[in-house]
Amino acid sequence: MLSRILHAFAAPEPQPLPEPDAKLALGALMVRVAKSDMDYQLSEISRIDRLLARLNGLKPIEAAKMRATCEKLDKAAPDTQEFGRLIRETVSMDNRVNALEALWEVVLADGVRREAELTIIENVCEALGLSGADNESARKMAEAGGASSDRGPLSV
Repeated sequence: MLSRILHAFAAPEPQPLPEPDAKLALGALMVRVAKSDMDYQLSEISRIDRLLARLNGLKPIEAAKMRATCEKLDKAAPDTQEFGRLIRETVSMDNRVNALEALWEVVLADGVRREAELTIIENVCEALGLSGADNESARKMAEAGGASSDRGPLSV
Protein backbone atom coordinates (compact mmCIF):
# COMPACT_ATOMS: atom_id res chain seq x y z
CA MET A 1 0.00 0.00 0.00
CA LEU A 2 2.75 2.43 0.99
CA SER A 3 4.70 1.69 -2.19
CA ARG A 4 1.63 2.47 -4.35
CA ILE A 5 1.21 5.82 -2.58
CA LEU A 6 4.89 6.67 -3.01
CA HIS A 7 4.76 5.57 -6.65
CA ALA A 8 1.77 7.87 -7.25
CA PHE A 9 3.81 10.85 -6.07
CA ALA A 10 6.95 9.92 -8.00
CA ALA A 11 7.85 12.19 -10.87
CA PRO A 12 7.12 10.71 -14.28
CA GLU A 13 10.04 9.53 -16.36
CA PRO A 14 11.25 12.45 -18.48
CA GLN A 15 10.93 12.04 -22.21
CA PRO A 16 14.29 11.46 -23.88
CA LEU A 17 15.65 14.46 -25.73
CA PRO A 18 15.72 14.25 -29.51
CA GLU A 19 19.04 13.93 -31.29
CA PRO A 20 19.89 17.50 -32.30
CA ASP A 21 19.76 18.39 -35.97
CA ALA A 22 20.81 21.73 -37.45
CA LYS A 23 17.47 23.37 -36.60
CA LEU A 24 17.51 22.24 -32.98
CA ALA A 25 21.21 23.11 -32.71
CA LEU A 26 20.50 26.66 -33.89
CA GLY A 27 17.59 26.93 -31.45
CA ALA A 28 19.78 25.71 -28.61
CA LEU A 29 22.45 28.25 -29.57
CA MET A 30 19.82 31.01 -29.51
CA VAL A 31 18.85 29.93 -26.01
CA ARG A 32 22.52 29.74 -25.00
CA VAL A 33 23.16 33.28 -26.25
CA ALA A 34 20.09 34.62 -24.46
CA LYS A 35 20.97 32.90 -21.18
CA SER A 36 24.68 33.72 -21.32
CA ASP A 37 24.27 36.97 -19.38
CA MET A 38 22.29 35.18 -16.63
CA ASP A 39 19.26 37.34 -17.51
CA TYR A 40 16.91 35.33 -19.77
CA GLN A 41 14.32 37.99 -20.53
CA LEU A 42 10.85 37.75 -22.04
CA SER A 43 12.02 39.90 -24.95
CA GLU A 44 14.67 37.30 -25.77
CA ILE A 45 12.25 34.39 -25.37
CA SER A 46 9.74 36.10 -27.65
CA ARG A 47 12.41 36.82 -30.23
CA ILE A 48 13.57 33.20 -30.16
CA ASP A 49 9.99 32.00 -30.65
CA ARG A 50 9.50 34.34 -33.61
CA LEU A 51 12.82 33.30 -35.15
CA LEU A 52 12.08 29.60 -34.73
CA ALA A 53 8.66 30.10 -36.30
CA ARG A 54 10.09 32.06 -39.22
CA LEU A 55 13.14 29.89 -39.87
CA ASN A 56 11.29 26.59 -39.55
CA GLY A 57 7.87 27.47 -40.94
CA LEU A 58 6.16 26.85 -37.59
CA LYS A 59 3.04 28.22 -35.95
CA PRO A 60 3.57 30.13 -32.67
CA ILE A 61 2.64 27.22 -30.38
CA GLU A 62 4.91 24.84 -32.31
CA ALA A 63 7.75 27.36 -32.10
CA ALA A 64 7.29 27.72 -28.34
CA LYS A 65 7.39 23.93 -27.96
CA MET A 66 10.53 23.80 -30.09
CA ARG A 67 12.12 26.50 -27.90
CA ALA A 68 11.29 24.45 -24.79
CA THR A 69 13.05 21.48 -26.37
CA CYS A 70 15.99 23.72 -27.29
CA GLU A 71 16.19 24.94 -23.68
CA LYS A 72 16.50 21.32 -22.53
CA LEU A 73 19.09 20.59 -25.21
CA ASP A 74 21.08 23.65 -24.17
CA LYS A 75 21.24 22.34 -20.62
CA ALA A 76 22.12 18.77 -21.51
CA ALA A 77 23.89 19.09 -24.82
CA PRO A 78 27.38 19.54 -26.12
CA ASP A 79 29.42 22.67 -26.17
CA THR A 80 28.94 25.54 -28.58
CA GLN A 81 31.56 24.20 -30.98
CA GLU A 82 29.68 20.91 -31.38
CA PHE A 83 26.40 22.70 -32.17
CA GLY A 84 28.26 24.90 -34.65
CA ARG A 85 29.90 21.92 -36.30
CA LEU A 86 26.52 20.22 -36.72
CA ILE A 87 25.15 23.31 -38.47
CA ARG A 88 28.31 23.85 -40.56
CA GLU A 89 28.26 20.29 -41.87
CA THR A 90 24.58 20.29 -42.89
CA VAL A 91 23.71 23.86 -43.89
CA SER A 92 24.78 25.95 -46.89
CA MET A 93 27.05 28.97 -46.46
CA ASP A 94 24.20 31.44 -47.05
CA ASN A 95 22.07 29.72 -44.46
CA ARG A 96 24.95 29.69 -41.97
CA VAL A 97 25.11 33.49 -42.33
CA ASN A 98 21.32 33.57 -41.83
CA ALA A 99 21.75 31.46 -38.69
CA LEU A 100 24.38 33.89 -37.38
CA GLU A 101 22.04 36.77 -38.15
CA ALA A 102 19.32 35.05 -36.10
CA LEU A 103 21.76 34.77 -33.19
CA TRP A 104 22.52 38.48 -33.50
CA GLU A 105 18.78 39.19 -33.36
CA VAL A 106 18.67 37.37 -30.01
CA VAL A 107 21.67 39.38 -28.74
CA LEU A 108 19.96 42.61 -29.76
CA ALA A 109 16.50 41.62 -28.43
CA ASP A 110 16.98 43.15 -24.97
CA GLY A 111 18.77 46.24 -26.28
CA VAL A 112 22.03 45.46 -24.46
CA ARG A 113 25.13 43.73 -25.82
CA ARG A 114 26.94 41.91 -23.07
CA GLU A 115 30.43 40.46 -23.21
CA ALA A 116 29.19 36.91 -22.54
CA GLU A 117 26.82 37.12 -25.52
CA LEU A 118 29.52 38.52 -27.80
CA THR A 119 31.91 35.74 -26.78
CA ILE A 120 29.37 33.10 -27.76
CA ILE A 121 28.72 34.87 -31.08
CA GLU A 122 32.46 34.84 -31.82
CA ASN A 123 32.70 31.14 -30.93
CA VAL A 124 29.68 30.31 -33.08
CA CYS A 125 31.04 32.34 -35.99
CA GLU A 126 34.25 30.34 -35.85
CA ALA A 127 32.41 27.02 -35.44
CA LEU A 128 30.22 27.82 -38.45
CA GLY A 129 33.32 28.44 -40.54
CA LEU A 130 32.38 32.09 -41.09
CA SER A 131 34.67 35.10 -41.32
CA GLY A 132 34.75 38.32 -39.35
CA ALA A 133 33.21 40.01 -42.40
CA ASP A 134 30.34 37.48 -42.35
CA ASN A 135 29.85 38.22 -38.65
CA GLU A 136 29.79 41.96 -39.30
CA SER A 137 27.33 41.52 -42.17
CA ALA A 138 25.04 39.33 -40.03
CA ARG A 139 25.14 41.89 -37.21
CA LYS A 140 24.24 44.74 -39.55
CA MET A 141 21.36 42.77 -41.04
CA ALA A 142 20.04 42.00 -37.56
CA GLU A 143 20.35 45.66 -36.55
CA ALA A 144 18.44 46.61 -39.69
CA GLY A 145 15.51 44.55 -38.50
CA GLY A 146 16.34 41.04 -39.49
CA ALA A 147 16.29 41.13 -43.26
CA SER A 148 16.36 37.32 -43.25
CA SER A 149 12.63 37.48 -42.54
CA ASP A 150 12.16 37.56 -46.32
CA ARG A 151 14.29 34.45 -46.82
CA GLY A 152 11.92 31.84 -45.45
CA PRO A 153 12.80 28.64 -43.61
CA LEU A 154 16.34 27.55 -42.86
CA SER A 155 17.39 25.03 -45.49
CA VAL A 156 19.30 21.99 -44.32
